[in-house]
Amino acid sequence: MIVITGATGSIGRALVERLRGHDVLAVVRRPADDLGCDYALGDLDDPETVGRLLSPGDRLFLNSSLWPGFVRAHQAVTDLAARAGVAQVVAVSVRDARPGAKLGGGMHGEVDAHLRKSGVPWSILQPTGFMQNLPRDVRDGHFYGSYGAEPVNYIDTRDVAEVAAALLTRPVGPSGDHVLTGPESLSHDQIAEALTAVLGREIRYVDLPVPEMTAHLERQGIPQPHAGDLAELMAATGDGRWATTTTTVEDLTGRPPRPLTAFLTDHKHAFN
Repeated sequence: MIVITGATGSIGRALVERLRGHDVLAVVRRPADDLGCDYALGDLDDPETVGRLLSPGDRLFLNSSLWPGFVRAHQAVTDLAARAGVAQVVAVSVRDARPGAKLGGGMHGEVDAHLRKSGVPWSILQPTGFMQNLPRDVRDGHFYGSYGAEPVNYIDTRDVAEVAAALLTRPVGPSGDHVLTGPESLSHDQIAEALTAVLGREIRYVDLPVPEMTAHLERQGIPQPHAGDLAELMAATGDGRWATTTTTVEDLTGRPPRPLTAFLTDHKHAFN
């Protein structure tokens, strides 16, 4: 059986759809009949509710959004998966995750390190930024950041799901990290141009120095120190470290990742 946590998120839903015809169990916090697959109630914040759903030989997809208990919960579920004798854990992390990094990179880094030492065969997916977050960022024809002029990579979460599906349905191979990128890296001015072309109205990217971006994020309701850390992370991401691309999506799925224009065309309705 393939057990999917985070099944109602953008990656999880795409993964459930991709695994039609396979023996799948979605772990959800509340009833989710719209998933169209078997599901059971469980909450990563109470790891035992997930662990009791695991059996020897299962394949576990481990993914969720971030919250203060993220590290503790994911490490506990990893231990329970090892105890249950699962055949494989496929986990979603983030590119450049490491213990001590800012925000999600540090949290994922701690979870990844624990998984690597668990004794369970593992695959850690390390995607760049999600295209699916762009609609949230665009407001009144503008979106803001501290990325500068360098290109940054984004990936469609559907491609992350397709990589996960490939790993979860083939014979378990060697454990390893998989850096996932979209096919092209663009500056945020170029992303604004693509948005303008697809949406048919002008969208502008406004680049702010870190202190001004921090203040902007605070006005959006993000408290300190997270606002400052996020602005600094944007500036660091925009130094070129997320500009390189990989062939991993195509290597594992047999087809290239979706370009930004394809995502924008498919999700025009999501932009206000």
